[in-house]
Amino acid sequence: MAGHSKWKNIQHRKGAQDAKRGKIFQKMSREIYVAAKSGGPDPETNPTLRLALEKAKSANVPNDVIKRAIDKATGAGSDENYEEIIYEGYGPGGVAVLVYCLTENRNRTAPNVRVAFNKNGGNLGESGSVSYMFDRKGRLFIERTAETDEDAVMMAALEAGAEDIMSSEEGFEIITQPSDFLSVKEALEAEGIAFISAEVEMIPSMYTALAEENVEKFEKMLDMLEDDDDVQNVFHNAEE
Repeated sequence: MAGHSKWKNIQHRKGAQDAKRGKIFQKMSREIYVAAKSGGPDPETNPTLRLALEKAKSANVPNDVIKRAIDKATGAGSDENYEEIIYEGYGPGGVAVLVYCLTENRNRTAPNVRVAFNKNGGNLGESGSVSYMFDRKGRLFIERTAETDEDAVMMAALEAGAEDIMSSEEGFEIITQPSDFLSVKEALEAEGIAFISAEVEMIPSMYTALAEENVEKFEKMLDMLEDDDDVQNVFHNAEE
């Protein structure tokens, strides 16, 4: 994968998220709600909630939105019941796609996801049809600046439990096990290091090159999926 293209895509994704800030807040609120409802409101004893809170803070979700989601999850009489559903399929050109949803109505969600695939040259597959191509990992991107101390970045990351560090002209890509993600992130933050992106995500173990004639259809499919309120995350193995 071309490093420059990867970094450019991260910046583009962040810009797109900023343009959809209200929708991002709604999705983060739902994720926090589910985490707090299933594991309790204390992030010290609920690692899923802790990850959700870190993700929300990195997306600049206001504290009052976070508090309302936790209060709603732990308050008496809340009748919302979200479930996580993972859809697997192929986009145009055979790109593998994983779609993570949180929904209280799968009869609404499934047709919407199917339409996004079908209208753009893709098709949904069975459970397990593409997930074997992905591994769940923590991934942190740090931009290189004139002040960046490469040795300090690498030492702090490795000492905190990073699995792999890749250096390029643009910066550093750090890979961790999900269980080590927060400790690595916090160790780097303690060194005053900021991140362009820091999330636990599904990382492809193999990639598919996307022909030029399929790029527009693929981007349109991703936009349709990410615009859906029930879709939390979309992962794919298109070569960047």
